[in-house]
Amino acid sequence: MQRDEANAAGKRAESAGISNTLQMALEHHQSGQLAQAEALYRQILQLEPNHAEALHFLGVLAHQTGRNEFAVEVIGKALLLKPSYPEAHCNLGLALQAQGRLDQAIEHYRQAISINSNYAEAHYNLGRALKQQGKPDAAIVSYRRAISFRQNFAEAYYNLGNVLKDLGKSDEAVEQYKKALVFNSNFAEPHSNLGFLLQSQNKLDEAIEHCRIALSINPELAEAHNNLGNACKEQGRLVEAAEHCSKAILLKPDFAEAHNNLGNAYKDQRRLDEAIECYCRALSFRPDYAEAYNNMGNALKDQGKLDEAVVQYRKALAYKPDIPGTHSNILYALNFLPELRREEGYIAAREYDTVAGIPLRSAWRAHANDRDPHRRLRVGYVSPDFRHHAVAYFAEPIFAHHDKSKIEIFCYAEVSKEDEYTGRFRQMADHWHSTVGMSDAAVAEMIRGDQIDILVDLAGHTAKNRLLVFARKPAPIQITYLGYLGTTGLSAMDYLITDHYADPEGSNDSYYSERLLRMPNSLWCFRPSRSAPEITPLPALARGYLTFGSFNNFNKIDRHSLDLWGKLLREIPASRLIMLSVGGGETRQSLLHHFSGLGIDAQRLEFHGIMPIDEFRRKILEVDISLDPVTVNGATTTCESLWMGVPVVSLAGNRLVSRAGLSILSTVGLVDFAVTSPESYIRLVAYLADNIPLLAEIRAGLREHLRLSPLTDEAGFTHDLENRYREIWVKWCGSENN
Repeated sequence: MQRDEANAAGKRAESAGISNTLQMALEHHQSGQLAQAEALYRQILQLEPNHAEALHFLGVLAHQTGRNEFAVEVIGKALLLKPSYPEAHCNLGLALQAQGRLDQAIEHYRQAISINSNYAEAHYNLGRALKQQGKPDAAIVSYRRAISFRQNFAEAYYNLGNVLKDLGKSDEAVEQYKKALVFNSNFAEPHSNLGFLLQSQNKLDEAIEHCRIALSINPELAEAHNNLGNACKEQGRLVEAAEHCSKAILLKPDFAEAHNNLGNAYKDQRRLDEAIECYCRALSFRPDYAEAYNNMGNALKDQGKLDEAVVQYRKALAYKPDIPGTHSNILYALNFLPELRREEGYIAAREYDTVAGIPLRSAWRAHANDRDPHRRLRVGYVSPDFRHHAVAYFAEPIFAHHDKSKIEIFCYAEVSKEDEYTGRFRQMADHWHSTVGMSDAAVAEMIRGDQIDILVDLAGHTAKNRLLVFARKPAPIQITYLGYLGTTGLSAMDYLITDHYADPEGSNDSYYSERLLRMPNSLWCFRPSRSAPEITPLPALARGYLTFGSFNNFNKIDRHSLDLWGKLLREIPASRLIMLSVGGGETRQSLLHHFSGLGIDAQRLEFHGIMPIDEFRRKILEVDISLDPVTVNGATTTCESLWMGVPVVSLAGNRLVSRAGLSILSTVGLVDFAVTSPESYIRLVAYLADNIPLLAEIRAGLREHLRLSPLTDEAGFTHDLENRYREIWVKWCGSENN
């Protein structure tokens, strides 16, 4: 009896010793002294190999130190000894998940929950595994359950926010990130992600504040540097943006998004060669990175390499068919290809409708607009360019002269950085709505709620367009105008505004998905700047030779234009050529090489980058004749040049983009400056070169000539436009099929 008691006492002492050792091991474990904790766990297992808790915690430690295979082994042993051990099931799930064995991990999380239904960590970990499996809705359910059992679970709020962010539910995601910070204000990642989302909602100051807080908590958080760089870029602080993206890359060299965003910052600084290098590096880390292909396409387009740009856009779509804007980028770039036949462009635009437009027909609903043909019309204008932009020069006079007794103006502005132009548009509109950060579906519902009668797109396939709003048909009559010289391809778009010069009756109608609505004089109404300098004498009078100028974006200057201008410079040997918006580096070298091949010495060429508008206008005054690009004519630049007294020579083609020069020149009574062949182009300029006094006379009187032309008749143009609106409204009111 005494021996049995002694044995029992020994076992109790051993058990107490193991318990004390386990407690010490746990204390070391919790304080981060992992080597000491592991030694104690192993000491326990030498004394009692089937100690479930020691096996479990040894496995937890192994998982924390990256030894997941061993963790799975020892936690599995613990569960064989103690099957109803919810913590062991949960931690075994973590080790399995780290090995990519998601199905098994999920099974163990579910077993933990079946043993303890209010086990918050198990619900949370289940959510993480489900998200990793690509099951966001199920993940959301698990995160919400975790929060229901532990209301201060900051990590669960944060991860719930991440899923909602990925689903495009920005407002809900912001709410969850803010809740995470309520319970853990020292949590850097929610601050960083708030910065990302607030930037997308155009709340740039708040975005920057949250990114800076994130970095004050964790200066090494690469994602926060990247997000801060993006927000700075949107504010136009490009040097700072590049610095933060570079810091993100320094911290995380394989951070593809940061390489991409650094490229964007360089692109906006016109450092195009460097931008392309950044996109290439991003793609080296993520070969399926659709946004990087798209951005590389944009940079190549700005270098005038349109063929290469289209290749990159198509790669972007191959990896991500629904990437915003890429379809539009392709269609925009195709317009610049000189060999593109009209039917090819039309087919590509209709393919856009097939992919992006027709699937949204399910959103079409009957319109209940009052069919009174004579009532005041509710006209909505949709644009990203209610700001200092070329479109504003032509849209502002319309807004200024709309008859408010007949037209009620609604503006839907995708303007993230407002300026003085934005303020003027806002003041002229009866109703102003910012659409920044809103989904296309939400914008369409807002327009439908406003009961718009005629909805006018001012962007077409240019940057930040909202064509997928129009594809949802929120208004009974939809028109595209001004921002893009070509068909949208959308079956939801009813009309395109043009004129008889740009689109003669019967010549181009079949290449538009829209019906053509021709203005009686011109599709353009130009408001010159009041700050434009006075016209100076013809430079050739003092220099003794002609100076030509090209002021359009460089992406409009294709091989056909350069070859024609090379012939012109050879025909008039003493002449010079000034070109603006020419990028540096490879772009200029390539341009010099091309002209050298045409026999033109570099001394006769003068290249400049993009200039501030006042400097741009002063530079125009240094030339005698402006040269319009061949494939894609200028519009704003043509009007600016004419207002500065510098005539423009244009070669008319057979597409709207190559007939803009003809349209403008015909409207101002200079139709002889719009020729129909390269030979007549050379003959016209040679004639002017031999008649310098005539050229000087044209320059001196050109501004007044424009002032008296339909091109600047703001009231007359707007009256004609309103008549067109009324005609198509009356037609809709009388139609039974709408």
